[in-house]
Amino acid sequence: MELGLKDKIAVVAGASKGIGKAIALGLAREGAKVAICARNKGQLEKTAAEIAAQTGSEVLPIVADVFKESEARGFVKQAAQKWGTVHILVTNAGGPPPAYFAETNPKMWEEAFHLTLMSALNMAWEAIPYMQKQKWGRIITMTSISVKQPIERLILSNSIRAAVVGWTKTLADEVAKDNILVNSVCPGYTLTERVKALAENIAKQKGISVEEAFQGWERQIPLGRLADPEEITNLVVFLASEKASYLTGLVIAADGGYYRGLL
Repeated sequence: MELGLKDKIAVVAGASKGIGKAIALGLAREGAKVAICARNKGQLEKTAAEIAAQTGSEVLPIVADVFKESEARGFVKQAAQKWGTVHILVTNAGGPPPAYFAETNPKMWEEAFHLTLMSALNMAWEAIPYMQKQKWGRIITMTSISVKQPIERLILSNSIRAAVVGWTKTLADEVAKDNILVNSVCPGYTLTERVKALAENIAKQKGISVEEAFQGWERQIPLGRLADPEEITNLVVFLASEKASYLTGLVIAADGGYYRGLL
């Protein structure tokens, strides 16, 4: 299937590893020029070189911490300055730390707010004017299955990611007239370093092995396994493409059937 992504300009945040890296690679495979950001310069440049070598596409690594407004906006701005515009924005950032409500404090909530919600808003403020001018754009917010089914001890993520979804759906209405499509992808348990860290946290808290923590998740997933990052990528790449031209305002779970709700 021809997805119409050749020479499109994509910016993918939090893309030095995990799902973000897989998404950047997937877009580059379709011929998009991709800007990626992360805080660790060495890992970021290594990832950029790997993606360029595998795909032949142009990859621009930009060191940025999307927690900070100036760096989140600067990331998008630098990509647009290099290539003239932005077609695709994928907002993505590492999740807040695990905690029960009683373990949190105001500073933790403020940090989760800036990392998870404001990072997306700051990038969108920079990208949307380019999309409006060209009457074509895709914004994909990476959230979590927790927006549909809250996950134990992730109260920060459960709460702030839900705000991202509320913004995503409202923004979709506002920019539809400019042919800008805005959707949210909600990965379930996926084999990434963050999920491995969560498994270690659960194992320590409950006095079980990390393997038993993974098995506990697998028993809750009808497909009986965690996702590979590429399986999340395939959905994101489709939503970024010409073939998704009538899809906007959606909150799509990619979770192997973990979520049992009807909507």
